[in-house]
Amino acid sequence: MSQATQLRRALSAVSALSVLITLSGCATNWVVDNDVRSFSRLVAAPVPADATYRFERLPSQQANEAAQQSLESMASAALAKVGLRRDDAKPRYSVQIDARVNESVSPLADPLVYGAGPWSHWGPGLGYGVHRGRGFGAGFGYGYGGFHGPQFPDMSNPWYFREVNIVLRELASGQVVYETHANNDGPYNRSASIFPVMFEAALQGFPNPPAGERRVDIALPGLNAPARP
Repeated sequence: MSQATQLRRALSAVSALSVLITLSGCATNWVVDNDVRSFSRLVAAPVPADATYRFERLPSQQANEAAQQSLESMASAALAKVGLRRDDAKPRYSVQIDARVNESVSPLADPLVYGAGPWSHWGPGLGYGVHRGRGFGAGFGYGYGGFHGPQFPDMSNPWYFREVNIVLRELASGQVVYETHANNDGPYNRSASIFPVMFEAALQGFPNPPAGERRVDIALPGLNAPARP
């Protein structure tokens, strides 16, 4: 992850705190911010106006039919906005999608709860933590710490990391012609509302997206930021 992205993550956490503080006083528009990276081979061969596709599922995705159908419905709406039409009988492309969410301790968590041990002090130190969905890890940093035993984060104050991926493959040649990824994180456990917007953000600029990582913010129409879960 680039330094710019790391800085944006820190500012995002501060911004999220500001939203939580002001929610009780006034409605706040719900804007989903995404980090997007896309790769295209369609510059020299643009997508036809009525390009068709079918979804391609990995074996692991076939095990949960209902969940995959829900994701495909979300992605279909975003694909339609860029001119791709689903046609399982006569597809020009195959589309492989993936979406995931990991839960970890919030960066807004109280350091007196998360990271405090029996021999704690404010300063540099070695610490250990258990992250749900991410396993057990160790790190060295500056903060409320010191050398202490195992810590257990306050998971009542969670943070959600989401990612969606789309791969477009030309069936005639078997070549991948478009690949795109979008990442989002925040305090809201509302994946059913956020994933559709992330698919849309991932496809922004299709079929000729800008090079490098970019920020794509999309407001959810008619919705205000939800109360903190």
